[in-house]
Amino acid sequence: MNYSRSLGKKLNNLLEKIYISENEFERAGKLADSPSLKNFFFDKAKERCHFGHELKIEMMKFNQEIRENVGSAGTLQQGWMDFSINRNEPMFVGAIEAEGATLDSYRMVLQEIDLPSSVEVIIRQQMNKISNDLNIIKRLGKIAQS
Repeated sequence: MNYSRSLGKKLNNLLEKIYISENEFERAGKLADSPSLKNFFFDKAKERCHFGHELKIEMMKFNQEIRENVGSAGTLQQGWMDFSINRNEPMFVGAIEAEGATLDSYRMVLQEIDLPSSVEVIIRQQMNKISNDLNIIKRLGKIAQS
C-alpha cells in the first residue's frame, strides 16, 4: 500500500515536536534544583528519544521520507523555558504548553484516513503516555508554586 506524502509530512512534524520536547526536557533536567525533578525530566527526555526512534522505524517500514536534521539543534526553535527569574515556574508552564502542542500533533496524525495500523498503535500508545505525563507535570507545577 502506498502511503501519502501528507502522512509523511505529519509524521515528520510529529518527529520534530518529539525531539524538541526531548531537548527541552534534557535542559530542564540539567537546570532543575531538586534531584527528583532532575530525574523526572531526564526520564522524560529519554522517553521522547525512544518515541522518536520508534516512529522513525515505522516510517522506514512504509517508505516515508524522514526529513534531514529532524530533532537536531539546527532545526530547533527557541526553547520553551526561560530561567532568568524563577527557575521552576517557567519549566512547568513551558512543559505544559509544549506537551499540549505535541498532543495536538498526535491527534492530527490520527485523523489520517489511511494510517497503517502499526503506526496507529504506536501513535496512540505514545499519545496516551504524553497525556498522562501532562497531568503529572500539571500536578508537579501546582506543588512547585505552593
